[in-house]
Amino acid sequence: MTNPDKLHRVSVVTPVYKGERTLPGLADEIAALATPQTSPDGHRWHVTEWLLVWDNGPDASADVIADLAERYDFVKPVWLSRNFGQHPATLAGMASSSGDWIATLDEDGQHDPADIPAFLDVAMSQQAQLVYADPTNPAPHGALRNVLSAGAKWFFSTFLTGTKTATFQSYRLMVGDAGRSVAAYAGHGVYLDVALSWVMGRIAQVPVRLRAEGGRASGYNLPRLLSHFWRLVLSSGTRGLRIVSGLGALFAIVGVVYALFLVVMNIVTHAAPQGWTSTIVILLMATGLILFSLGVIAEYVGVAVSMAMGKPPYLILSDPAVGPHGRRPGSRSSS
Repeated sequence: MTNPDKLHRVSVVTPVYKGERTLPGLADEIAALATPQTSPDGHRWHVTEWLLVWDNGPDASADVIADLAERYDFVKPVWLSRNFGQHPATLAGMASSSGDWIATLDEDGQHDPADIPAFLDVAMSQQAQLVYADPTNPAPHGALRNVLSAGAKWFFSTFLTGTKTATFQSYRLMVGDAGRSVAAYAGHGVYLDVALSWVMGRIAQVPVRLRAEGGRASGYNLPRLLSHFWRLVLSSGTRGLRIVSGLGALFAIVGVVYALFLVVMNIVTHAAPQGWTSTIVILLMATGLILFSLGVIAEYVGVAVSMAMGKPPYLILSDPAVGPHGRRPGSRSSS
């Protein structure tokens, strides 16, 4: 059941790099959501603020943001000192928000603000702390970029974390106080969705259709995409380091076994040149021990990396019954 007295306050965060052409049209769409609305499931909500985070792009986005702030009371500019990238800019907007919920959407118009009530309904029905868009159509990018993106997520989820990174999308809705906490502790270079996965226990998806990008060129070239992927890898935690440790132990074991094999073969056949067997035995065992030692060191580095990224041992939130969900998970009573 829904609480007719509850009016959900939604803060919309948009990192802006090349938004000169697309922001005015997006502003008109969000302005229509700034008054009390009712979602299909009967939840009352409205957009209370639109945080436009200027990331020092090459166009006149700054002037457009300033003009929109004068035109609309709900527009709140956030000015960054230099270009930091999409995820840091999004974190800056999240940290500056004040709503019960935080919705993040791109500047290029591919995310339809009218889908926000669908996010809210899923969050409420599934008691989810984080809801990602689940595109029903291919992303409006080039085929190569889409393939590389899917491949990078598969590699990351398969070999580095086991996390379902295929759900990662820049169009999301999250509990406000949780999002602001993530923005407060996330360290430099951390991948935003990895940081969210550290603390969001209930994650859901909602089907949405992506729109065209508004006729502007993407801000992501190959170096930026590679940097984006590398941030994802470095934020993955210690599994990659543990793979190094495992390889070291494997090489050490294989080295010892192969060394014993060479010794036996040399005794039986006397086929090996003098000194060759002992050289190979020492080489294999030493290489295995070195790799294993590097793996142990990597474990310690991994602990330091987790601390540097700001991964928290816990996160304290308010009572879910008084939060935006209006009830506690598993509770038989609902509001």
